[in-house]
This record gives sequence, structure tokens and C-alpha cells, in this order.
Amino acid sequence: MSALSKRRIPARTAERAVADGAVFSEGELEELEANHPNGMSVQQVVDAFVGHGSKLTEATFRKYVQLGLVPRSVRVGRKGKHQGSQGLYPSTAVRQIDHIRKLMQRGITMEDIQREFLFVRGDVDALERQLERVYTALDRAIGARREGGGDRGEREALGDARVVGADLLARLEAIEQRLTMRARIARAVV
Repeated sequence: MSALSKRRIPARTAERAVADGAVFSEGELEELEANHPNGMSVQQVVDAFVGHGSKLTEATFRKYVQLGLVPRSVRVGRKGKHQGSQGLYPSTAVRQIDHIRKLMQRGITMEDIQREFLFVRGDVDALERQLERVYTALDRAIGARREGGGDRGEREALGDARVVGADLLARLEAIEQRLTMRARIARAVV
């Protein structure tokens, strides 16, 4: 079990987090994802929630997977002879479950989330983090070239790419928000 999943948040903080449907802060999610770059077992995901004072059972987790709200696991071989393999889920599954719970706190059912929200929030968040990793790697490469007489045009091109990336993310989020609003309005009419 990771240090993050062992850590408990104070009851007052847990109450506030549960009140708005959130269990984890953005910083905690980033730390968890950094600590598990190859993925997490079902038990590690469950332990992360339980460690934060939020109930999550393995059965509930598997239901999210079955409904397509959380990605399926990837089989990964264990080190050692005849150790078999285990299923690992992307560490972003914790982020996605946290988002599902926020939506459910607003009165949105799992079926509505599955049908009406196209559940892309996790993918958009993952895209944003991946773009940031690409920008960082390119920035380092440009910096290394600059020491050897690199081109200023590369730095400008990277800046332009960041602007385009930010615009793409904003557009995707706006589409998701419109779909969410449309779904809420449709439910309110019923």
C-alpha cells in the first residue's frame, strides 16, 4: 500500500470533500499518478479511497469498469518464475472515480453518466497531463540545443504549440460542459 493510500485526511476535511463529492485534491491525484506510473491493482484503488475516508468496494469498482466508466485492466506479468500476472488499471482510474462521485453528488445517475456524459473528462485530463509531459521534454531538448547554439525559432514554435494545445483543451471542455448542461436540462424537464 502506498504512503498516499495509508494517509488519512482529518474528519472535517473529509466531510467537506464528501459534501462536494470530491475525495482527493488535485495535488493528491497527481502524487498518486506519479507514484503508480505503471498502474494500480483493484485493491490499491480501493485502499486509496478507503484511506481517505470514502467507501469504495471492489464490486463497485468492477461495476464502473463493466459500465465503461473506468478503463479495463492490462495484464502485467509479475517478477519471478511462475508468479503469473495481475491486472493493473491506469492510475487515472482514481481520478475518474472521483469525478463519477462528484457527478453522482449532483444527482446524476451512473446510467446518465454512461449515456449522456460520454464520460470523456478522464480522457481530457489525461490529454492535458500528456501534453504537459511532451512540452516539458521538448523544452529540455530545446534547452540542450541552445547550449550548442540552438534556434530561437524552436522556442517560439513550442510556445505556439502550447497555445494550440490550451485552445484544444478549452474547446473539448466547452463541448463536455454543453453536453452536461443539455443532459441536466433534459432531466429537469422530465
